[in-house]
Amino acid sequence: MEKILVSACLIGRRVRFDGRAKTVEDEILDRWRAERRLVVHCPEVAGGLPVPRPPAEIEAASGATAVLTGNARIRTPQGADVTTFFLAGAHAALDTARQHGVRIAILKESSPSCGVHRVYDGSFTGATTSGPGVTARLLLDNGIAVFTESELPEAVAHLQALEASPEQNGL
Repeated sequence: MEKILVSACLIGRRVRFDGRAKTVEDEILDRWRAERRLVVHCPEVAGGLPVPRPPAEIEAASGATAVLTGNARIRTPQGADVTTFFLAGAHAALDTARQHGVRIAILKESSPSCGVHRVYDGSFTGATTSGPGVTARLLLDNGIAVFTESELPEAVAHLQALEASPEQNGL
């Protein structure tokens, strides 16, 4: 049975920067939870950041690849550099995924860690830019399919394809 890495805030854990959760109430997640598929992870907490904590954004809309290669930083509104925590959390997420044989993840959109299609642009104005967060980029770069909380039907289809593949079934 395929395991699924999921952002902790999406299943009700109060791990977001503001101390809240972003719980998704959905029968798909409920079913996966009952099937014991979910591997719950918060990269930011795993990377050593406290709850609550100041918000953080990738500077100047530089993108996750620039952060991963050391060419951009992740900062708080006060300018504190929290890049090392985000990198540590991204690598912890990848390690967790590998330990559980995860090939699919459901992550929180817009987060500098978990955003899949968009993240905040570094201006702290609420504006976003396209591209993934650091954890999402690292997972994608390592062959893990990543979906947002609003793409659960697509994640189901991908999961079904994974479980139907000959190599998954030992053929």
